[in-house]
Amino acid sequence: AQAEAEALASIGLEDKLGVIVTASEGWHPGVVGLVASRLKEKFSRPAFAIALEPGGIGTGSGRSIAGVDLGKAVRQAVADGILLKGGGHAMAAGVTLRKEKLAEFRAYLENALAQDVAEARHVNELYIDGAVSARAVTTELAATLNRAGPFGSGNPEAVLALPAHQLVFADEVGQAHLRLRFKSGDGAIVNGIAFRSVGQKLGNALLANRGQQLHVAGSLSVDRYQGTERVQFRVIDVALPDQGPSVIR
Repeated sequence: AQAEAEALASIGLEDKLGVIVTASEGWHPGVVGLVASRLKEKFSRPAFAIALEPGGIGTGSGRSIAGVDLGKAVRQAVADGILLKGGGHAMAAGVTLRKEKLAEFRAYLENALAQDVAEARHVNELYIDGAVSARAVTTELAATLNRAGPFGSGNPEAVLALPAHQLVFADEVGQAHLRLRFKSGDGAIVNGIAFRSVGQKLGNALLANRGQQLHVAGSLSVDRYQGTERVQFRVIDVALPDQGPSVIR
């Protein structure tokens, strides 16, 4: 929450900031990667979270978006003397810096990456690996896909589509998640979850279209509870089906 508030203050109403860099004393270094990932997801741009120690040294982690090479920028910042240490790959990086270099690091990232971020955010594409119906979403299918792992930057998890499935249930659960159920044309039901979507574009779209048919994109996971397993669809995007040309009678 602290990092999100700092990010909102930095971005401002004009939404011009290319890269988010948040930092604070008292943050545990073990969670900065998770914080950076959440910021990246919420604001759709590269983000860093840095834990500042009492001695004036900061240890942080960054997460990027497709099309913006964070590791390259961090390595150059080390070469330029802005960072004490740093490295990573295109989608994630780690940094160590002195507190007094924080403003310079922010300015450097903005100068180095702003154009790449603008171009990457302009391309609003989601690649789908295949389409399935609710009846085909089984624990066996999830296990088969999982054998292609482990998943990461060089081996992304398969993204599947549920074409024209009716959203028959949507309700908030946990901390801003949405629990969902989708029904295919043959009446089969698949359970879904949209993590941290309440109040976001995805959550708003889902809640506004209860009972409607949607194209749904996501990945499969197996939920294990009290000794039983069930597959669920982790929703990452939705779209309204094209109604096609109107018919003139």
